[in-house]
Amino acid sequence: QVQLVESGGGLVQPGGSLRLSCAASGSRFSIVAMAWYRQAPGKERELVAAISFGGSTKYADDVKGRFTISRDNAKNTVYLQMNSLKPEETAVYYCNGGTYYSGSYYPLDYWGQGTQVTVSS
Repeated sequence: QVQLVESGGGLVQPGGSLRLSCAASGSRFSIVAMAWYRQAPGKERELVAAISFGGSTKYADDVKGRFTISRDNAKNTVYLQMNSLKPEETAVYYCNGGTYYSGSYYPLDYWGQGTQVTVSS
């Protein structure tokens, strides 16, 4: 089992930056791939970025070059550095634990409670 708790959301102006953190508990963290999803009002939850336990990464096309996912297995934490944020990226951001195989991420039923990110002037 893996338990996930997100933090770091908030209000930021367009073009600004935020760093989200996801603290994990449970002995399986070091062998579980991790990802960040987001869900905007009225829209489906979508994959933003994923990272394998070995450090391979995958990004949604619209965040490539602006967002960076990383993990610190010693701290059982995964991060999402978000730069040049846009108003349309306002959403609840969720941390997820899953598997990563052949360049694709497969979510398991390990979800955090979510953290709100609002991009607005």
